[in-house]
Amino acid sequence: MGSEEIGMLTQHLREMELVAEDILTDRQQIIDLDRKRQKTREAVRVLSKDKKTKKQWVCFGDMFIKFPSDKTKKMLEQDFDKLDTEIGDLRRNLKPKVNKLRDLEMKEDIKGFDLNPLSKEELRTIDGYCN
Repeated sequence: MGSEEIGMLTQHLREMELVAEDILTDRQQIIDLDRKRQKTREAVRVLSKDKKTKKQWVCFGDMFIKFPSDKTKKMLEQDFDKLDTEIGDLRRNLKPKVNKLRDLEMKEDIKGFDLNPLSKEELRTIDGYCN
């Protein structure tokens, strides 16, 4: 092998490593955001069950503030939606990265990997035909 071939091989391996590292970073970020989303869901559920307490202690940065329960619940629901959107975006962006890595590894694409779930409207349409 000549030095030019070694340089091309090294560059190819470097590119594969960068894409793989990016995929692993995104997967870890999805896991972390999902944990936050689950904690937020738990908090919303607790607030929904507790009808007696009018105000809740909420942590903003490094201080606690007593905040009305309904506004606290609304903020948590907005956080939940935001986390859900971020997770969805990361998952959508993960598919092309995995395909790029498989291309770099000179493997064929995974069959069925690019499928998308049915939307709510599509599910309603299917239910309408089945009933």
